[in-house]
Amino acid sequence: MGLNIQIPHEQRSNDYVDTLLDFRYFFVRKVMFVKYAKAFVIMPGGYGTLDEFYEAINLIQTERIPKFPVVLFGSEYWKDMVDWLKDTVLKSGNISKEELNIFTVVDKPKEVVEAIKKFYK
Repeated sequence: MGLNIQIPHEQRSNDYVDTLLDFRYFFVRKVMFVKYAKAFVIMPGGYGTLDEFYEAINLIQTERIPKFPVVLFGSEYWKDMVDWLKDTVLKSGNISKEELNIFTVVDKPKEVVEAIKKFYK
C-alpha cells in the first residue's frame, strides 16, 4: 500500500507498492498514515519526513492514538536531531525522559524487524 502526495515535483511510488492512493493535502495523507499504521519506519528524508515523524510521536505522546513502534533508520543521519531532543528539549523540561522512548533508532533492516516484533511481543 502506498500513500502518495501530489506535489509540483511528482514522486513515484516504489516497486513494492500494489495499491497506490494519491492525496492532494498533506494533512489527509498523514491522517491515513497514522490511522492504519502498525509501525512507522522513518528513513532519512526532508521536511515531509520530519513532519510525519513528529506528527506520529506527538499523537502518541498526547495519547490521541494508541502507541505503535516508531523506528528511525540510520543513527548517523538522525544523531544530531536525537542529540538536540536530549540536550535541548529534554533539558528544558519540554519532554520527559520516558518520552524519548516513543521512538527507536536502528542501523540494520534486521534491527527494524526486531524492534517491531519486540513491541508486539
